Amino acid sequence: MSSTDALIASLEVMHRIRFTEETINQLRLQGDIVGSVHLCNGQEAIYTGAVQALDLTRDAIFPTYRGHGWAIACGVPPEAVIAELLGRETGISGGRGGSAYFTAPQYGMYGENSIVGAGAPIACGAALAGRFDGSGRVALASFGEGAMNQGAVHEAMNFASAMSLPVIFLVENNTYSELTPTASVVRSDQFFRRASAYGMTGVRFDGNDPEAVYQAVAEAVDRCRRGVGPVLLEAMTQRIVGHYIGDVQHYRPSGELEAAIAAEPIVRAERVAEGAGVAPEALAQLRQRIAEEVERAAAAALIAPLVDPATVLEHLYA
Repeated sequence: MSSTDALIASLEVMHRIRFTEETINQLRLQGDIVGSVHLCNGQEAIYTGAVQALDLTRDAIFPTYRGHGWAIACGVPPEAVIAELLGRETGISGGRGGSAYFTAPQYGMYGENSIVGAGAPIACGAALAGRFDGSGRVALASFGEGAMNQGAVHEAMNFASAMSLPVIFLVENNTYSELTPTASVVRSDQFFRRASAYGMTGVRFDGNDPEAVYQAVAEAVDRCRRGVGPVLLEAMTQRIVGHYIGDVQHYRPSGELEAAIAAEPIVRAERVAEGAGVAPEALAQLRQRIAEEVERAAAAALIAPLVDPATVLEHLYA
């Protein structure tokens, strides 16, 4: 596959994530979706590039509550994601997980978690299990940079390093810890440098470039498969929506959001594609095709049956 073909393939995935998130936003504002919803608009290149570097027949991804993009990149159909948030039987978790808790292990996506940083120790468990089951599994835990100040993340990194586990800790650094600029709550906001304290390799890269993400994650996967993991990766990005739906983002300085929109991954990828000779009409057709695909998915999800409340205790284990 040529570099241009690879870029178009990445653009298709990023469009699918973006249109799905925009549809979810609309359904939440209309009241069809209820509860807290966190969108990932502007961070699509991270999921797209990372998944391309993994083998989802054996590897496992543990995203945070901002996980719709991870699911779509892993191959979960938009209809199954949207139906899940709508509480429909056809949702990827039968309408029981909602926005922050759904899981899709058949796609290599082993569940979101609304406890900040909680996916890190769970990923360690998956990696340790892979040592005994012969799968050669690499586990990837993804979370925002605010989670780097969580005790469980520190313990997970220390444990993974001490045990040389094949874990990739991927920090989606969008420079805000919820509504607070991250730089205002830490001495150094270069989180990849913390890797040295754990005896790990640490790398920071452009999280708005799917190729840069792919290269960084592929190198981390190689280290993990060779038994010299874990690895701490820091993908620099910006979300171009609020922390949650309804966040008016008054905390952003003037001009910051406009700059983020100008540098977001889809805009950049289309600019690069045009520079490589891809016709604007072809890019427009791609956008239209994915938009119509997601529109059909949402229509199908909306007419699917709601989950029967009488089954609320099913699939619970204690």
